This record gives sequence, structure tokens and C-alpha cells, in this order.
Amino acid sequence: MFERTRTASICVTAGTALITSLLLVGGAKAAGLPDGIDAEGKTAVLSLHAEGVQIYDCKAGLDGNTSWQFREPLATLLQDNKTVGRHFAGPTWELADGSSVVGKVAAQAPGKTATDIAILRLDVVSHHGDGGLSKVTAVQRLDTHGGVFKGTCAQPGAIHVEPYSAEYVFLK
Repeated sequence: MFERTRTASICVTAGTALITSLLLVGGAKAAGLPDGIDAEGKTAVLSLHAEGVQIYDCKAGLDGNTSWQFREPLATLLQDNKTVGRHFAGPTWELADGSSVVGKVAAQAPGKTATDIAILRLDVVSHHGDGGLSKVTAVQRLDTHGGVFKGTCAQPGAIHVEPYSAEYVFLK
């Protein structure tokens, strides 16, 4: 009985910390963003660090040549070095509180180097749950490192995972 109460208490404490961070981040705005990436008029409600991979498939094109084509992201969402959610195909972001959003690319700009995936602004096209992401209307992918993979592939159906990291800012 004590263990169940202690676990519930830890969950409530973690949930309170997440809600507090949502409230404290409000009003933050990234400076110096390219046109279209800056979501003017929106307020940041949460900022999370992502560590993961960009997954590529080796596919044959119409010309018969094979190339690596982006399939999906797969990343852990972190706050203060603690896992608070995940990011996966959709693109979808899901928090431990059960809330999630799916986005659609609205604007993009190149990453800092040729091996960094693009920075993005995505408009939210669907929501699930009543947690921390329930009021989010846009997502920015900023400060990207890695994730780009190019080159030839010999075997259609082969998969390559390329490490990346980014900062995701959730806006309302």
C-alpha cells in the first residue's frame, strides 16, 4: 500500500513540475529566426530538448536508381535531462501526461551546416488528450544538429538511422 501511495505522489509531483514549467515558459520568444519560422503573435508554452534519430529507407526511384529517402523521426523528449515524452512519425509529439499533437510543415529554413536537418515551423493539425500539449497550435524545431544522411544505397529496403538533436518549442 505504501509503495502505491508513494508512486502516486511521485506522479503528482512530476505532473506539477511539468505544469509549472509550462506556465514559466510562457511569453518566451526566440530571436533572430528566419522569416516564416518565427511564429509572431504566439506564446511559447513549453520547450523540450530532443535526442534521437532520423530514419532513412533505401528506395528505387522512377529512374531505377536507389537513394536514401527520409522515412520518420524517432526521438526522446527531455526536460532537465529527464524523459518527458517522445517524438515519432506524423510528425507527432507525445508527453508522458498522454497529450499529443500532430504537425504539418508550414515553413522551413536550412540548418546551420549541410549535415543539420532544417529548422521548421509546423502548424498543429490534430490534438489528443487534455495535458500539456492540449492548447498548442504550432511547433518550432530549432537548433538542429545532425540528422541529414545522403549518398548511394545498394540494397532497396535497407534502413539507415542518423543521429540528431534539436530543441522543440511548443506555441499557442
